[in-house]
Amino acid sequence: MKVHLAVAVSDIEKSVAEYSQLLGAAPMVIVPNEYALWRTTELNFSIRRTQDAAGTVRHVGFERDDAAQFTKHTDANGLVWETFNRFDQAKEIAHLWPHIPYDPT
Repeated sequence: MKVHLAVAVSDIEKSVAEYSQLLGAAPMVIVPNEYALWRTTELNFSIRRTQDAAGTVRHVGFERDDAAQFTKHTDANGLVWETFNRFDQAKEIAHLWPHIPYDPT
């Protein structure tokens, strides 16, 4: 199981450079000017460009190999929690950005 953290950013290029240094790895997926995804041993971390909420947590959750389906709920504090497997996330990426190749294996 990996912890998932999704953060809103204002500049993908600058954020990719900064988070790549912090994580010690390059992202597995980059959608220019829109999105990036890192998958380390412990963390599934994504960033997405937004106009109004940069620097905020978009949602959190868990990437689990045993997750049968994508689930999402909002906790009592308004924080969105997602649970998914890596193939669910790959389907979402393919749906949003069909021109971006990504194989999660």
